Amino acid sequence: MRISAHTVCTAVRDDIVSGVFPPGARLTEEHLARRYGVSRVPVREALRTLESEGFVTTRRHAGACVAEPTEQEAADLLEIRALLEPLGAARAAQRRTEAHLKVLRGLVRLGRQRAVGGQVSDLRALGDWFHETLAQASGSGSLATLLVQLRRKVVWMYAVDDVLPTQAQVVWQEHGAIVDAVARRDAERARALVAGHLERMTPARRRPRPVAVRNPKPAVNTARVRG
Repeated sequence: MRISAHTVCTAVRDDIVSGVFPPGARLTEEHLARRYGVSRVPVREALRTLESEGFVTTRRHAGACVAEPTEQEAADLLEIRALLEPLGAARAAQRRTEAHLKVLRGLVRLGRQRAVGGQVSDLRALGDWFHETLAQASGSGSLATLLVQLRRKVVWMYAVDDVLPTQAQVVWQEHGAIVDAVARRDAERARALVAGHLERMTPARRRPRPVAVRNPKPAVNTARVRG
């Protein structure tokens, strides 16, 4: 089965975001092809896509490397997110479908159950799913894509502390309130709730990851991509 460049791109991006490939790490086509069990053609296409997204840079005499965001770029990213996510929520309140509401309510229910049960390890993935669905509910493919990319970059550029179960319960209560506003098509309420949610969460849980790591050791684990 031929594995698509999109699948390889997702795998490489995930490894960058998770820190398998730290900032400044070289990304050779040969090494990536061997790591994911693919040919160099989809790897080359994936690297071009990741460069356009800002995760990869191409250096003279060095080839492709993981980008090294500055602290100012990381700070700017949070500011951009603070402007766009409330807009996305407002658009979602105006344009959401019943299918979007069904998924959002289901995620809130699961999030609250996990938070009450102290299963905080599941909450980050549920939170990503929640915010991606909210972005899709905006009815704007361009805005949704931008919001998803912003969230990925925030995770990449900032270390995120795990929340305590009591804190997680508050987070998912806020998620529930956002969904209620979206369900009522109350755009301004949805916008204000998301803005407040981001303002409360960002300073308490996020700190910049170390940047500008030079000459890191290459990743030694192999992980074949599933088609």
